[in-house]
Amino acid sequence: MILITGGTGFIGQSLLRQLTANGYAIRTLLKPSPKSPTLPKGIPIEVAVASLTDERSVRAALKGVDTVIHLASAERQGARGDIVQTDSLGTKNLASLSAEMKVKKFIYISHLGADRASYYPILKMKGIAEDHIRKSGVPFTIIRSAILYGPGDHFTTSIAKLLAIFPLFFLPKNGENLLQPLHIDDLIMAMMWTIQSDDLIDKTIDIGGAEFFPYKQIAETIEDAIGIDRRMIPLSLSVFRTLYVFLDSIFPTLFLSSYWVDYLSYNRTCPVDSIPRNFGFLPARFSYNLDHLRNINWKKESRRSLFKNN
Repeated sequence: MILITGGTGFIGQSLLRQLTANGYAIRTLLKPSPKSPTLPKGIPIEVAVASLTDERSVRAALKGVDTVIHLASAERQGARGDIVQTDSLGTKNLASLSAEMKVKKFIYISHLGADRASYYPILKMKGIAEDHIRKSGVPFTIIRSAILYGPGDHFTTSIAKLLAIFPLFFLPKNGENLLQPLHIDDLIMAMMWTIQSDDLIDKTIDIGGAEFFPYKQIAETIEDAIGIDRRMIPLSLSVFRTLYVFLDSIFPTLFLSSYWVDYLSYNRTCPVDSIPRNFGFLPARFSYNLDHLRNINWKKESRRSLFKNN
């Protein structure tokens, strides 16, 4: 039995489909919420409802589980989420109880640049979460992923909405910071390998796509894919951060979370041979895999998100 936290998210939904297609028994841990969960339809999944910090309920959810895949995070909620409660304390509780319940493998998806000494809140919390896992005694694999993209993502689709709704597109500094976009299917393939193999136990691995680009070039590539041309305006990091925090407070589902500024403050890359070396396959190339952005009325999609927020 595999227990997955964060099963309703971008990674979680893709992973649930792949695991069930491969015949795995799945249980997903959902936080209590008045809203109906957005789980993939037509897939047999056990559901356990509990907060990550609820020791008794989490222990019950871990009964009969041999692998835990921890995806849950408050990051997407931006300033409205509690990353200390979810990403740090929740991870600590889940990892400790997993060790107590003799879970054989604990897989955690972190970020490139995660470090408990980081200046940036989300990277600091991810680093602290990693330390909790290592100290828990549970056999673990930590995958530090580059920014993800693909159908239903929060990266390329949010940039497309920004390009569609505003006449100007703002860049941190000159948009020269490097990113290494990783397709969601490549992350899922790496996770499937990690589930099936014991070679990566007690290891921390950085992974990214086949190439890295300046943020400005990524935005220009998305412009080409959606048929929109915008003037790009450089801003200082402090002004860029203030702007995004403001937008996040007004339009919480239209744009990337305010933590997005953390990603754009410096280069977020790793060796391009990391996936071939650790998992034995070549990741997809970014510019060749943007079909999920084409043939969509992005102005309409942006307005729909705006209406949803108000």
